[in-house]
Amino acid sequence: QLQASGGGLVQAGGSLRLSCTASGRAFASYGMGWFRQAPGKEREFVSAISGNGGTIYYATFVKGRFTISRDNAKNTVYLMMNSLKPEDTAVYTCAASPSDPIGQLMGNSQVYDYWGQGTQVTVSS
Repeated sequence: QLQASGGGLVQAGGSLRLSCTASGRAFASYGMGWFRQAPGKEREFVSAISGNGGTIYYATFVKGRFTISRDNAKNTVYLMMNSLKPEDTAVYTCAASPSDPIGQLMGNSQVYDYWGQGTQVTVSS
């Protein structure tokens, strides 16, 4: 199971740190990703990190504002979001891939088998 937290309401330009904690063993063997879905829009890829943390992939709209990281000892992946914009408003969901993909494949939702429940991020203007 994946449990996401850390969402909330923040003003434009503010920051939030999302966390996603996984239950079970072998967390370090899973690639982890963050996706988001805004009202009326399709789900889109945000960022992903390989099992050992050595490979990271971001959507182009992140543009250096977001940082993904993981702590395998705590079975947790983080998404630090800075310089938030109203268009970042969405439900953010974490996902786990047992195939631990790399490269552009990390942005493909179909490689993720396990999904969390999502956490709401609302950025006011």
